[in-house]
Amino acid sequence: MSCGRYAPSPTGELHLGNLRTALVAWLSARSAGGGFLLRVEDLDPDRSRQEWVEVQLGELETLGLDWDGRPLFQSDRLGPYGDALDLLRDRGLIYECFCTRKEIREAASAPHDPLLPENAYTGACLGLSSAERARLVAEGRRPALRVRAEAARVAFTDGVHGEVEGLVDDFVVCRSDGVFAYNLAVTVDDADQSVTEVVRGDDLLDSTPRQIWLYRQLGLTEPQSWYHLPLMYGEDGARLAKRHGGSTLEERLAAGETVPELLGTLASGLGLSPGGQPVTVDELAETFTWEAVVAASRSR
Repeated sequence: MSCGRYAPSPTGELHLGNLRTALVAWLSARSAGGGFLLRVEDLDPDRSRQEWVEVQLGELETLGLDWDGRPLFQSDRLGPYGDALDLLRDRGLIYECFCTRKEIREAASAPHDPLLPENAYTGACLGLSSAERARLVAEGRRPALRVRAEAARVAFTDGVHGEVEGLVDDFVVCRSDGVFAYNLAVTVDDADQSVTEVVRGDDLLDSTPRQIWLYRQLGLTEPQSWYHLPLMYGEDGARLAKRHGGSTLEERLAAGETVPELLGTLASGLGLSPGGQPVTVDELAETFTWEAVVAASRSR
């Protein structure tokens, strides 16, 4: 059976772009009679808050979305992430990186292969000697852990973007503060939860080759389908965020909009509700097709 998921980070209210992604992921799974899981990506202790978990779950329920079983919390999954990191280390695929954020930004701004992600790491710490590492530690620098990917070439088919190819940089799998990084955690979670379909925003398109590379290095089963949806933007042309007025469910309902009306608006932008007529999630599930979503996405 197919299985989809939605995985928000509990750092605030969900904005309309978040809700649209959740809606499409749910519609795709439920319209095909598949499972749908909810995962809370709460690894970052500086930003994640339990109160936002309750708010976000309530927002999804208000839209009419449901999920199978209890939500999975990444903060409860440190053991499996550590096991995956140990496996990579045993294979000689991990090295320490002492670069500061400023050094990484400056290196990333230099010309590089267009197949690499914009924030690709150049491997500056790959060849550090023992003496150099000792000097950096003495200076008070704590290392992050990066993979040794050697610019591996990874190609995959995305349901929205078509054939995509990218080179995998030496990305971080464990931050300098000991927090496991997104790419490692999401790969381990999706494999352990038997997720077959990943639906998310296309700001994560560049991360997919990294994750596919990890699946293969760890011997894990990859999702069968990837769909990266175009992002929503505010009137100022910037990517939609909570700072934009009227961008959250609470604000829209407070302004007098009903849930069916909001769903109609979201569905209209996806080619699923002509004219933006009020609808319910069950009604949308009856007529959902990826062909409509892809056509609407590519016409932007």
